[in-house]
Amino acid sequence: MSAERFNLFSFSGKMKILHMSWMAFFITFLVWFNHAPLMASIATSLGLTPSQIKTLLILNVALTIPARIVIGMFTDRFGPRLTYSCLLAVCSLPCFMFAFANSFEQAAIARFLLGFIGAGFVIGIRMVSEWFPAKELGTAEGIYGGWGNFGSAAAAILLPSLALIFGGEDGWRYAVAATGVLSLLFSIIYYKNSSDTPKGSTYFKPQNVGAMEVTSKADLALLLIMKLPMYATLALLAWKLSPAGVKMLSQELVYSCYLALIALYALDFWKTYQVNKNLFVKPVADIEKYKFKQVAVLNVLYFATFGSELAVVSMLPLFFSEVFKLDMVYAGLLASAYAFMNLASRPGGGWISDRFGRKKTLLILTAGLALGYFGMGQIDGTWPLFLAVAMAMACSFFVQAGEGAVFAAVPLIKRRLTGQIAGMTGAYGNVGAVFYLTVLSLVSYQSFFYVIGATAILGFVTLLLLEEPKGSIAEVGPDGEVTLISVS
Repeated sequence: MSAERFNLFSFSGKMKILHMSWMAFFITFLVWFNHAPLMASIATSLGLTPSQIKTLLILNVALTIPARIVIGMFTDRFGPRLTYSCLLAVCSLPCFMFAFANSFEQAAIARFLLGFIGAGFVIGIRMVSEWFPAKELGTAEGIYGGWGNFGSAAAAILLPSLALIFGGEDGWRYAVAATGVLSLLFSIIYYKNSSDTPKGSTYFKPQNVGAMEVTSKADLALLLIMKLPMYATLALLAWKLSPAGVKMLSQELVYSCYLALIALYALDFWKTYQVNKNLFVKPVADIEKYKFKQVAVLNVLYFATFGSELAVVSMLPLFFSEVFKLDMVYAGLLASAYAFMNLASRPGGGWISDRFGRKKTLLILTAGLALGYFGMGQIDGTWPLFLAVAMAMACSFFVQAGEGAVFAAVPLIKRRLTGQIAGMTGAYGNVGAVFYLTVLSLVSYQSFFYVIGATAILGFVTLLLLEEPKGSIAEVGPDGEVTLISVS
């Protein structure tokens, strides 16, 4: 770990890595949500129905569920520098596909593939944890997450105006394509200006690749249970595309999807067992142990925090437009206030967590999150517009500060598995997003916000099981040397 001072205005050493990483994350979010503020123009251009619009919103976050698991493994195995650079380059292709789609089907496939870029967040979590000590980690991860997350707000602020500058019916296409060009260019910049660890530090890799390692038989059972909601969410998406939903897939194909998901879970089950079968032969040494319940609790919290943010960022421009009868450019600008809070809220959540403890911070923020969404559920056309925006921003503070506090804890569980732990926790954010957006397609805006508030209460209850990270975690290098990494 670099001992240099934490100076946001520095662009060398660990601070350079932090700035390069949040910029990469910013671009992934800019690309990932480049459709949301342009949806009215896209719908007109492609002749989309309201149901097809909501389906695109769900498709946009669906692939990110398995992608975050896969990218977490790649990050732990190949390092964040190479993984981030490849992701930015490869995902520019479906961005261009979406920009020049001529039908709902083409747009849907491109949007589904673009969900892969949402996995970029996981990579930077591991990168930042390699460069910053525990006492600064919450703040650094918060800045990484918060400033990077602002990419969705930047999309809402900039892309409608950029589309108008390009002009014509195809203005939205060139605005979307421009984000793909930026992603492609930055992939080269990131590769040339970053490294996986400070000079002389060891990059610890998992002993096995293909599934997460756990350290007890009870944890193995819990891991297999925690995988189920991810597969169930993908099955929910298949149902949404079935004849009972938007009629994009035939019933036979939907049944095939269900069977494929069952087969994939069986394969995942077997691979996870293979990686951890030594647990049935001999116990893991105490120095190597970690508690998977810590991961499970953080998964549930990220379901409610980031899951709700993804859903609300996707629907808020339409919500303001419909409830207050605004044009989409103005509605997009107002809706960006929700994501705008990321600049301070997520770093703030990480900073508070560094100073006052991980568990206590999460308890307070999760309670505020529940109250915030119950307040959002009260908004209707009789509210003064400024008060509705203020409520959205207040709710957003607790949502994003909670995200910062979650990822202040994630890198402190097991260093060599940080990519995979971040991947699973991040995937639960997308499980939450698909769940909430599916709820939105079935109920009113008011009920949508109430459902999020109710799940936040569930998160508060599970938090009681979380243990405050303390002391140090041990990692064993390739040469057998034991390194103790402080987590408090």
